[in-house]
Amino acid sequence: MARYTGPTWKISRRLGMSLSGTGKELQKRPYAPGQHGPTQRKKQTEYGLQLQEKQKLRHLYGMNERQFQRLFDEAGNMSGIHGENFMILLESRLDNLVYRMGLARTRRAARQLVNHGHVTVDGGRVDIPSYRVKPSQVIGVREKSHSMDVIKEAVEVNDFVPAYLDFDAEKLEATFTRLPERSELPAEISEQLIVEWYSR
Repeated sequence: MARYTGPTWKISRRLGMSLSGTGKELQKRPYAPGQHGPTQRKKQTEYGLQLQEKQKLRHLYGMNERQFQRLFDEAGNMSGIHGENFMILLESRLDNLVYRMGLARTRRAARQLVNHGHVTVDGGRVDIPSYRVKPSQVIGVREKSHSMDVIKEAVEVNDFVPAYLDFDAEKLEATFTRLPERSELPAEISEQLIVEWYSR
């Protein structure tokens, strides 16, 4: 299944959460799209809740179904809690960390920066958005990309960088100091429902 590239606002409203991280999608119309959106009061089944949670997380990180399931299976082979391991693997993706550094306003924009070769890891150019960054590695912006307006504007408006990234705004680089803890990851996701979905 290909990655979804359609309107994210519609998906955000259907899933009831902001996929862009700005919250704008739900400000005007905080209900599902379509003519029956405002009046929908269906009680969701367990299956429906699990599916919705999986779709929330998949769209949040902008992945296709195959990538998503492969990472989920990998998390299951690690020691620790399956769902938490999965969230940590998702958070360690290069495109997500570029977004967390504030170099892009959305994860989709961060993925584009990586795809177009503007991002480095430990000084070498990496153009694979799903690249797994390891603790102590340094993520940066290529010298000739420092002047890009899209990066400068994103950094100017970003007012939060998570504690597991040591970000230097002058150099436009950050050290991935450690793996994130569950408490630092999206609170609106119930990963246990996703584990249950794949365990059916």
